[in-house]
Amino acid sequence: MFLPLSKLLDLLLAPLTWALLLLLLAALLRRRGRWPWALAGLGVAVLLAFSSGAVADALMRHAERSAARTARPGVTYDAVVVLGGLVDGEATRAAGEVQLSGAVERLLAGWRLLVEGRARHLVYSCGVLDPTTGDEPESVQATRLLAAWGVDPARLVVEDRSRNTRENAIESARLLRERGWSRILLVTSAAHMERSVGCFRAVGLEVDTWPVDWRGTDGRRAGWLPRARALDQSTDALRELFGRVVYRAMGYAAP
Repeated sequence: MFLPLSKLLDLLLAPLTWALLLLLLAALLRRRGRWPWALAGLGVAVLLAFSSGAVADALMRHAERSAARTARPGVTYDAVVVLGGLVDGEATRAAGEVQLSGAVERLLAGWRLLVEGRARHLVYSCGVLDPTTGDEPESVQATRLLAAWGVDPARLVVEDRSRNTRENAIESARLLRERGWSRILLVTSAAHMERSVGCFRAVGLEVDTWPVDWRGTDGRRAGWLPRARALDQSTDALRELFGRVVYRAMGYAAP
């Protein structure tokens, strides 16, 4: 039940959804004096504000501000856990081969940590969100890429059950405990790190962190002109910030 509800909340948290709902309400109330004009103006204002680079960048910096690299020098970790969400399913189906999204830094960081000897094994955590598509689990696709890049398959562990961050933690913890691995390094996007660490703590695991996929900047060149990319970034940041609140309220993430 939580997964479908979370996807509905994702839609409702998008500024584009807010703007469209306000414009629709204005159209429905078009004969009610000044209210339609006020609602329409508010809808346009919402769209312009969250489409500006300055607002989008500020939101993303806020989402990323708690992320920090806590990997300990000289420590060889039992496993680096890489959280999925970087395979573009629709593009992969269309192309017939794996197509990666902007979060590809997660996979590259995991590969680098293995090659440099910072970790003995890699656990890739991600299943199939929608099984009706017939897709392979993302973890299978990603670890196949790592093997093609020269990583010994014996060092790769597939976690193919999880569909969200909470399940990432639950299923990864199960595999780690089965193998007796306790020194763990967690890799995910900087904005996603706080919620991810909270989920691992909630299942009794303390992890060191290696955030990647930084998107916030110093804001000096962000600008105020509306851009589709900025609207996407604002939406991503808002979803992550709200997701933290929901996960803590549900007890899925520990402080």
